[in-house]
Amino acid sequence: METEPMGIKAEPPKPRAAETAREDGSNKDDRPLLKSDSSRSSPVNIEELEKKYAAFVRNDVYGPMGRGELPLREKVLLAVALVTFVPIRVVLAMFALVLYYVICRVCTLFSAPNRDEEEGQEDFAHMGGWRRAVIVTCGKLLSRFMLFLLGFYWISESCRDLELPQNNNSTQGKGQSEEPERPGAIVSNHVSYLDILYHMSSSFPSFVAKRSVAKLPLVGLIRQQLFFNRESKSSDFKGVSGIVTARVKEAHECRSSPMMMLFPEGTTTNGDYILPFKTGAFLAGVPVLPVILRYPYQRLSLAWDSISGVRHVIFLLCQFTNHMEVIRLPVYYPSQEEKDDPKLYANNVRQLMAREGNLFTSDIGLTEKRIYLAALNGNNSLPTVLHQKDD
Repeated sequence: METEPMGIKAEPPKPRAAETAREDGSNKDDRPLLKSDSSRSSPVNIEELEKKYAAFVRNDVYGPMGRGELPLREKVLLAVALVTFVPIRVVLAMFALVLYYVICRVCTLFSAPNRDEEEGQEDFAHMGGWRRAVIVTCGKLLSRFMLFLLGFYWISESCRDLELPQNNNSTQGKGQSEEPERPGAIVSNHVSYLDILYHMSSSFPSFVAKRSVAKLPLVGLIRQQLFFNRESKSSDFKGVSGIVTARVKEAHECRSSPMMMLFPEGTTTNGDYILPFKTGAFLAGVPVLPVILRYPYQRLSLAWDSISGVRHVIFLLCQFTNHMEVIRLPVYYPSQEEKDDPKLYANNVRQLMAREGNLFTSDIGLTEKRIYLAALNGNNSLPTVLHQKDD
């Protein structure tokens, strides 16, 4: 069957029988795509899954979905953490969130810049003057404070000084007094929700979000300082890629505009791989700033891949110390050939990040991730998973 995922093998006679039954109009659903016939074959299927979808496999002490059997020592550490510093972290984190909400509320009081009458929403991301300065400065400080609360007491940051052919060509013919072109977007590999906190503490860029996020308590107002809608009601709406391209060009041309932050992989990995890039960040044909994030670990993998968000946050809060490594690459100036071919542009940036970040490249994506998660959850309805629209 075309919808049967690779790497999940059933015994040969049974899939044929299931297909024959469905062709005859039978209502019986005999599709053992994920469940093995015996406990003996189950480990083999899991091993095949992990080889096929290695970019999403967790290798920490908590198991693939954070539900593995823990040793006694680990259970004791979790119990001690849950009754000691976890409550302190939660209270301080809520305090930081409320404090920033109050700051955003005060700075946006009696101010509604760039209001779109059709959208019925304000665009505070383009706010200028002292209000924007206060929001950005406080946002950076409180984001770094949140990372500190989560155990990131020190973040290792390094800058790579590379001689890129595109960089040399872009400076030819320009006067020494002329400033280099400003990148229109920051492109980063995507490992965890912690990526957003880091980029907020570092450059406070602009992100993409759904309209519904603006209606959330506390988060809604804060979201308006960082995110812009990826949905629109206007008649000239050109889709997410059209909005992203316009904002990337705007950030490139206007230094007062917030730079775009994009994760071109479209989903998270386990941190050891880098997936194919979507072309949204590269359609504008303007320079981009590549940033690579790594999360070294011993007990808990900080990657948000095959584990639920709530479970991962609880384990994260129980970690006394966490580690993050950041590699900043030079601004990547596209050649004329790359400007004409966004796929080539995206792939070249991806190959550069893979090489400098010591990351493995993988050709799988969000669809394969859904198959892997469905397999871990024992979901037999893989055809419906395969036909879901990618985000």
